[in-house]
Amino acid sequence: MVSELSTGRRRGGPSVQEAGTRASESRPGLAALIRLVIVLVVLAAAAGGVWLVASAASPEAGPTTTDIPALQVEPAQVEPGSVAPVSNTVAGNRAGAGQPRRDGVDPLVAWAERTSQVVGVPARALIAYGNAELAMRANEPDCRLSWATLAGIGRIESDHGRYGGATLGEDGRPSTPIIGVPLNGSTGVRSISDTDGGQLDGDPVHDRAVGPMQFIPSTWMRYGSDGDGDGRAEPQQIDDAALSAARYLCVNGRDMASADGWWAGIMSYNNSVEYAQKVFGLADGYAKQARTARS
Repeated sequence: MVSELSTGRRRGGPSVQEAGTRASESRPGLAALIRLVIVLVVLAAAAGGVWLVASAASPEAGPTTTDIPALQVEPAQVEPGSVAPVSNTVAGNRAGAGQPRRDGVDPLVAWAERTSQVVGVPARALIAYGNAELAMRANEPDCRLSWATLAGIGRIESDHGRYGGATLGEDGRPSTPIIGVPLNGSTGVRSISDTDGGQLDGDPVHDRAVGPMQFIPSTWMRYGSDGDGDGRAEPQQIDDAALSAARYLCVNGRDMASADGWWAGIMSYNNSVEYAQKVFGLADGYAKQARTARS
């Protein structure tokens, strides 16, 4: 966010002083007036300095979500509730995914690296989406959530943690925290007053969506989960964010492999038909492309 402050330039300093001296000799009141103007200018400049400091100290929106749904993603031409995306799941089970193969490679990591080559999603993000799917399969098997749906949401919300030129690190965190615009009720934006004291979004006045999966702080407080096993739930960490999104989508026994369940889940994430159609197209495409990945 760039703020502009208009500043005046002093032009011809010495000549101005000389003119002021001559004028004061002939009209004493004019000298007093000039001194008053100078004092006012100095005070105005000081006030401007305070304004600048206050502005710099206020939270600055990082990569924002004002263009979500992503403008460059075309919505799928599918009727809401008519069908769910093609199913594709991470091979194996949660226990197997956490155990090294004979070559010492975690099967989930191997799957992510292989799949990344054909779907164009960063392997580190796929690990998070795949891990979230496996976790829900173990804990809420009736939800039947696919990594591809999480990947579709992740693409729309933050380009898999890379929005605004950020890079997704091996630790699962974007190089620059992803923080949305203030939810202050301006055009196209909901009005949500602060719910976390600025702890997650740096804004003590209004809430902002945070992290790769763009959680509102109040929603994160309810669904935030530890996906990477470090004992903390952080919305900027993609394993945590993906697992939290999975829990949110699977709430109340929802079946994310059914047409009704899938559309209800996505619309609860963002109540927009266009948004859901874009996620559908992405999820369906990822699932179909992943079928061509070598095992």
